[in-house]
Amino acid sequence: MSAKKVLVVGGTGYLGQHLLQGFSEIQATTPFALAFTYNSFPPQPLLLAFPTSFAFHVDLKTGLGFDSISQQFGQPDVVVNCAALSVPRACENDPDAAISINVPSSLVNWLSSFAQSDNTLVIHISTDQVYKGVKSFYKEEDEALPVNVYGKSKVAAEQFISEKWSNFAILRSSIIFGPQTVSSVPKSLPIQWIDGVLSKGDKVEFFYDEYRCPVYVKDVVAIIRTLIDKWLSEGKKMQLLLNVGGPDRVSRVQMAEAVAQIRGYDSSLIKPVSASSVDRGVKSPADISMDITKLVQKLNICPTPFKDGVKLTLAAEASM
Repeated sequence: MSAKKVLVVGGTGYLGQHLLQGFSEIQATTPFALAFTYNSFPPQPLLLAFPTSFAFHVDLKTGLGFDSISQQFGQPDVVVNCAALSVPRACENDPDAAISINVPSSLVNWLSSFAQSDNTLVIHISTDQVYKGVKSFYKEEDEALPVNVYGKSKVAAEQFISEKWSNFAILRSSIIFGPQTVSSVPKSLPIQWIDGVLSKGDKVEFFYDEYRCPVYVKDVVAIIRTLIDKWLSEGKKMQLLLNVGGPDRVSRVQMAEAVAQIRGYDSSLIKPVSASSVDRGVKSPADISMDITKLVQKLNICPTPFKDGVKLTLAAEASM
């Protein structure tokens, strides 16, 4: 049996690197051919860490670089699209860039060029920021009414994929947290950042009135691997939309309190403030906690409780 081909678009980002690591760990038992795309981030550290993988420079705005994948790697059986302009303020400042990067038109157009294009499963990473944020525990069927450009661009991406592609899984992810990557990413990691500021012993402000369901990165990798296994073993096309979050609805204050408790920091360093007291240059939804019943039932995966994920993250940092 020939090796199945998996392409990770945005492989140098946080989730992308964890996916490459997850796939490389099972390559001995499951014959995957693995490739990833990169843009501005140099791929050399990842090629050293994952020497059997292929790296391709791709510009998602123009589609330049996809032809090289066709010639050197061929049609992938699975594409996991992790690439995004995901900083809300950056999206607000440049809406055109947000749409051109976050709506995967060049990717879908390239996949459509293959004779049997529907033989590829597209797993697309979306966001909890598609929800308006006026209630708790949103379900997949709740209306997507984003309050900022980032959320709007991700809704546009979901609509584009569902209209233009027949075999897809869209994952609405919350904040992804977990251990550092093989090659450091420019974006600060949430638990490591909280740990760093509290360790200095100074008072730090955290929002008490914004709620999310942070999800441990290795759970996201497990969800994606389960979807891939399902497609490769059953061969049935899917049109799936799933909330991907952890089981706990937490504020930034509660996230900081969990780190302080595990590390033994003085919890009085955590100063609760309202999100409305800070001008971040972009609207932010107040409560985009998500109901993950469908995820648990469909894939038989129970994501890690937040506090356990924090313990695993901090233990991994200590061993690095």
